[in-house]
Amino acid sequence: MSAEALDAVLTWTVGVLMVAGSAMSLGAAIGLLRFPDLITRMHAATKPQVLGSLLLLTAVGLQLRAWSLVPALMVAWIFQLLTVPVSAHMVGRAGYRTKHYDRSRLSVDELEEVVARVERGPGSEDGAP
Repeated sequence: MSAEALDAVLTWTVGVLMVAGSAMSLGAAIGLLRFPDLITRMHAATKPQVLGSLLLLTAVGLQLRAWSLVPALMVAWIFQLLTVPVSAHMVGRAGYRTKHYDRSRLSVDELEEVVARVERGPGSEDGAP
């Protein structure tokens, strides 16, 4: 394969990855605007955004064609991969405790008993009124 052909393949690959990553980020933004409550908006903001950032960072790495950039791009993506679920979890719990969710959309509510126990206070037992 000639250098020009390899250059063309890499350019097209970068273009496809950028469009796909941008589409994932756009989908996350539209989900934030269109979904009805905090829990579904949080899901829309986190799931496609991590994949979209991976696609965009991969496109940047291929476009710049520098091996020295790969560790920095990997650190950026790993940081996203680790912090996005944690922040979504914290936002979800805070939204649940402040009742910013639609109860009818929950199929299983595992936090109801835990939050009720915390609201009753530290001195009360499970069977106490």
